[in-house]
Amino acid sequence: MEQQFLRIKDRPVKERPYEKCLEFGVEALSDGELLAVLLRTGTRNHSSLELAWQLLDMHPSYKGLEGLFHLSLEEFQKIPGIGTVKGIQLLCILELSRRLSRSGFDEAYEFQSPDEIAAFYMEDMRHLDYEKVQLLLLNGKHRLLKTMTLSTGDSNSAFVPVKNLFSEALRSEAVYMILLHNHPSGCPEPSKEDLVITKRIKEAGDLLGISLSDHIIIGDRCYFSMREEQLL
Repeated sequence: MEQQFLRIKDRPVKERPYEKCLEFGVEALSDGELLAVLLRTGTRNHSSLELAWQLLDMHPSYKGLEGLFHLSLEEFQKIPGIGTVKGIQLLCILELSRRLSRSGFDEAYEFQSPDEIAAFYMEDMRHLDYEKVQLLLLNGKHRLLKTMTLSTGDSNSAFVPVKNLFSEALRSEAVYMILLHNHPSGCPEPSKEDLVITKRIKEAGDLLGISLSDHIIIGDRCYFSMREEQLL
C-alpha cells in the first residue's frame, strides 16, 4: 500500500504558510514555513514544508538557516524535489541576504572603527569553510577605495602574496591598508602565522609610506582586531 502524506492543503488553515502569513503577517512564520513559501511546491510524497524541514536539517554541523549557507547546489539537489531551478533559487536568496546586510553602506564609506569593518564583511565571510584573505585600500580620510581578494586557502590557512598586496596599494594610491581574513573554525584568535605576516606587512608598509591600519580576523559573529589588541 502506498504511504500517505499530509499535503499543505490538507493541513489546518493555521498550519498553512500562505494562509498563516495573510492572517498573522510574515513575521509569524517559522523558518521552515518561510522556506516552504519560497519553494512553492513539493513532490508526490513530500510537501514543500517537509522539503523545507529536510533542508534546514541537512548540514551535519550547522542546523537551521545557518546550515543553508554551508551547502552547495549539488548538496541541495540531493534532496528529492530540489532540482537545478530550486537549487539556484536558494543560492540566489542566500546571496541576496548577504547583499542586504551591506546595503546600508555606499561605495565611498568612511570606516570609523574595527567594529564597523567587521559588520560590513561579516555575512560575506563567516559562513566560508575555507580561509579568504582580503585587502582593503583606503585614502587619507579612511574612505574605502577598493576591496580585493588576495588569496583563498583551505580550512586552516591561506597564502598572503605580499608583493601583489603592495603593487595594488601603490597602483590605487592608497594611504592606508587593512588586512581582513576569516577563520572557518569560528574562533577569531590569531595564529602564530597571522602575527608573523602582520608584522612583516606593517614593516614593509612603513618603508613605503602605506600604513597597515589593522588586521581583522572574522569568526562566527565575532572578530579580532590587532589594532584594538595593540598588536600593531
